[in-house]
Amino acid sequence: MSKIRPDELDDRLDADDAPYVLDIRPRKAFQSEHIDGSRNIPVYDDLRGGDEDALRSRLDKIPQDSSVVTVCKMGVVAKRATGILDEEGYEVSTLAGGMSGWRGYQAGSLGYRVRSVLWRLF
Repeated sequence: MSKIRPDELDDRLDADDAPYVLDIRPRKAFQSEHIDGSRNIPVYDDLRGGDEDALRSRLDKIPQDSSVVTVCKMGVVAKRATGILDEEGYEVSTLAGGMSGWRGYQAGSLGYRVRSVLWRLF
């Protein structure tokens, strides 16, 4: 399954072919913090509980003519969303580390830099 590092996503956000950033976290989490330009479809709890139909029933809100990057808290549940979208024919990847990784990237934290090296190796 494809993933994208926060620095790679940041580089692509201003491009003409910028991806559609799909944040699946609960609405309150999205409202308190999110990646600029991202869209929220709050299916995190549903997917965590195994309900894939929660996302499948909302596919009409996700454009098929651009790549998609899924985002959650840490990137784990977003992988489920990525798998569903991949099955449905989307060009999709998961944000490595989720919002935690994004925050670390934005802050330039040591933890992010270590994880970034590991993401590049594996």
